[in-house]
Amino acid sequence: MKKNLSIVLNVVLLIAVAVLYVLHFTGKSSVVEENTPNESLVPGNFSIAYVNSDSLLKNYDYFKELEKKLMDKRDKLNAEYQNRAEGLQREISNFQTTAGNMTISQARAVEEDLRKKQQNLMMYQEQLGQQLMQEEAQMNSDLYDKVSDYLKEYGLNKQLQIVLTYTKGSGVLYANDSLDITKEVIVGLNEMYNTEKSGVKTPVMADTTSTK
Repeated sequence: MKKNLSIVLNVVLLIAVAVLYVLHFTGKSSVVEENTPNESLVPGNFSIAYVNSDSLLKNYDYFKELEKKLMDKRDKLNAEYQNRAEGLQREISNFQTTAGNMTISQARAVEEDLRKKQQNLMMYQEQLGQQLMQEEAQMNSDLYDKVSDYLKEYGLNKQLQIVLTYTKGSGVLYANDSLDITKEVIVGLNEMYNTEKSGVKTPVMADTTSTK
C-alpha cells in the first residue's frame, strides 16, 4: 500500500516539475518580448516545499488505521479461504479412502462433485483477491484525498505555490532541508484526523508547529 501511494504521489511530483519547466521558459519569453517581467511567472518568486511520503505514511495515524483495517480484512478472508480449502481437502481424502467400496458410477459422481467444488474454490480465491485490491485502491484514494485537501489549505496559509513529494527513487537527487515541511504536515494531519474522530471540525492552522 505504501508503494502504491508513493507511485501516485510521484506522478504529482513529475507534473509539478513539468509545470516549473514550462513556467521557467514562459517567464523568460515574457521578458524578451515585452521587456516587462511578469512577476507571477518568475521562478524566483515561487514558494516551494516538499513532503517526504515515506515519513508521512509511517507517522500519519489515519494511514496506520487504514493499513490495520486492510490487514485485518485480509487475515479474515484468508482464514475463510483456508477453512473452505481444508474442508474440501478432507472430502478428497475421504473419497480416496472409500472409493474402493463404491461402484464406478458412484465414484464418477463423487469425482465430478469434487471437481466442481475445486473450481468454485478457485473462483472464490480470485474473488477474495479482487475484493482486497478494490478495498486497497479505495483506501489509497481516500488517503490521497485527505492529504491533498489538507495541503491545499496548508499551502494557502503558508503562501506556497507548489508542494512536492520527495522520497528515495522519486527522481529528485537533492532537496534542501529548509524546504522540508514533513514534520509540520504530519502534526497537522494527525491533529485534524483526531479532531474528526472526536466529531469536532477544525481548520488547518497556518502556524502549526511540530516536534520529532
